[in-house]
Amino acid sequence: MFSPNPKPTGGPSASTPAPAPAPAPAPASASASAIAADTLLSVRSIDLLKSKDGQNRREHHTDSYFSQKLIVRRGQTFQMWIELSRPFNPKSDKLQLDLNLDYIFSSIRGIRVTVPLVDELEDGRWEMKIVEQKDTKIKLSVNTLPTAPIGQYKVSVMTYSLKGGSSFPYTANNDFYMLFNPWCEDDSVYLDNEAERKEYVLNNMGRIYYGTEQQIGTRTWNFAQFEEGILEACLFLLEKGRVAVTAWRDPVNVTRVISALVNSNDDRGVLQGNWSDSYEGGTSPTAWSGSGDILRQYYKSSGTPVKFAQCWVYAGVTNSVLRCLGIPTRCVTNFNSAHDTDLSLTTDIYIDENLKLIEELNNDSVWNFHVWNESWMSRPDLPAGYGGWQVVDATPQEQSKGFYRCGPSSVTAVRNGQVNLTYDTPFVFAEVNSDKIYWQRKADGSFIQLKMEKNSIGQRISTKAVGSDQRIEITNLYKYPEGSEEERMAVETASHYGSKPTVYPSPTANDVTIEIVMEGTGPRIGGDAKLSIVLKNQSSVQRTTTLFCEVAVMYYTGVLKATVKKEQIPVVLKPQEVKTIPWTLQYREYIDQLVDQGALMLTVTGRVNQTRQILATQFNFRLRTPDLTLTALGDAVVGKELTVKITFQNPLPQVLKNVLFRIEGLGMQSIRKITYGDVKKLETVTLMEKFIPMFPGAQKLLASMDCRQLTQVHGVTDIVVKPK
Repeated sequence: MFSPNPKPTGGPSASTPAPAPAPAPAPASASASAIAADTLLSVRSIDLLKSKDGQNRREHHTDSYFSQKLIVRRGQTFQMWIELSRPFNPKSDKLQLDLNLDYIFSSIRGIRVTVPLVDELEDGRWEMKIVEQKDTKIKLSVNTLPTAPIGQYKVSVMTYSLKGGSSFPYTANNDFYMLFNPWCEDDSVYLDNEAERKEYVLNNMGRIYYGTEQQIGTRTWNFAQFEEGILEACLFLLEKGRVAVTAWRDPVNVTRVISALVNSNDDRGVLQGNWSDSYEGGTSPTAWSGSGDILRQYYKSSGTPVKFAQCWVYAGVTNSVLRCLGIPTRCVTNFNSAHDTDLSLTTDIYIDENLKLIEELNNDSVWNFHVWNESWMSRPDLPAGYGGWQVVDATPQEQSKGFYRCGPSSVTAVRNGQVNLTYDTPFVFAEVNSDKIYWQRKADGSFIQLKMEKNSIGQRISTKAVGSDQRIEITNLYKYPEGSEEERMAVETASHYGSKPTVYPSPTANDVTIEIVMEGTGPRIGGDAKLSIVLKNQSSVQRTTTLFCEVAVMYYTGVLKATVKKEQIPVVLKPQEVKTIPWTLQYREYIDQLVDQGALMLTVTGRVNQTRQILATQFNFRLRTPDLTLTALGDAVVGKELTVKITFQNPLPQVLKNVLFRIEGLGMQSIRKITYGDVKKLETVTLMEKFIPMFPGAQKLLASMDCRQLTQVHGVTDIVVKPK
């Protein structure tokens, strides 16, 4: 639970009873009759188990950080010992953890988190439980939220007596750092590939590419995200963003702040740019080989910009900061990178009547190469399917809402020309996929289009491979193949949002409609998914098109995992015809790619040949999972044993590994877990479980099945329990 901190009056979590108020101060003569000092529990010491080779640091993948403090990742439990004045008695004592997330480098108050003591931990809550007790010492397992703000938390412990009275908070120099957690499925930066987590979070060395598309150079860069003082420098930088600490829970906000503060243009950020030939008073951008010295110098000077930087230095430092904070990030180089200055989404070159350049109009430029970053995150602020890699660029080129910053911009949105989606997608689109257009001024001062180059911008987009020093090209993530119909549709779609929407021919008619429909409750997992594409020709003449169909597996957060099928469908529509085209995704095409929730997205695009109308639609669907069937055998009576049959059939032609059943309800005070083991392909499982109802009346019994290959399997039954 979060609460504002200016008035630190917050009590324990709402899930636990509030502590009894402390009694009014008693006169000195009455002190002997008050609660004896030896009966009121107090805290003697706290041990956060913060050693680098300890359990906490190892389990949280933070053992590489050069720090004497505990460093944890959110959405994961950590352990701590508390030494008390006497043995803890759960019948008469109460314990509460208070965590304060305040600004480190200023007096601004942040938030207070109250962590109650519970018997069993539940996901998605601030809670703690006692896991071990040795005389006056207790070991706590503390559960953190996967949506908690990152930063430095100060720890204090309060003890209460259920008979009345409380101790002063114990706060003896205990604090820890919390970071984003790509290992936690409920964290918005979750990355499901361990090799990629090692590369994009834990690897402190990388490669940055430069030069030209024909002559690509490589330099190794030391990101230094674990070195001494770097984490403190990154948090110092985050504070300078002047946003509330509650905004630090969202990687969208954090990357946007960092992209503004790695450059010094508006806010005395880390690096001062210099694109001249003179670097007097600073370091030449080509001389840097890592981020460590830059960040330490900035931090030790309390925020004096470091001289000097160009794009690869900005990208290297941004990469260091975001990896240090736990956001998966990589450096990306775009060759023949355009700089669009007028939001036309084209790269415009103006010449006069004599074919000479008009210098005052030629503000757009094309860089031999430009380096930026990509960060991995879900984007709940965008439509489904636009999570995943996001462009984050700290090189100061154009302002975004008053500051020199860029991103996070969805790479998928760039690829599809959806430049209406935040943040700064039009600018990134122009960098990688704008057409170069030559304009000539006529005698009357107007301009005509002389020539259009469609395939010169955005070439050989490169990043370092996972697990090796090889260069890989990822141009296909940013745009469809040059000259393809999909690529042309993306360009023309984007242009409609630019400052020159009439550059490309507009459709002469919009008389064809498209939609995707699904019958009933939809396909079941283990079988083929069958949908229909419905096209309507509302004109009195024939229309023809080719549909491009692409279906991708999607996380529930909207992040696309992988494309599992592509196909092209030629279509001829007679006048006034409504045509239904069956579309099928076979089981064998998706089974190895499915993730939790079984979600998929079908994207269909096309262009009507006669009118140039663009057709585009998307449809999200999921593969339904089977239910568990629960049946009570006989009457339910208080105090009498009741047998319940639980039935489940594996719908997949593959073995389910390490199946676990969970059962709760019917007045039970804890969850019953049944480790079943493997379930053969298409096998039916029957469990016979016995319960003793303790309370009369209408009750429910719930069951769920869990395994990696099949999720969201559950069932429920209503049971009326008769009095004894």
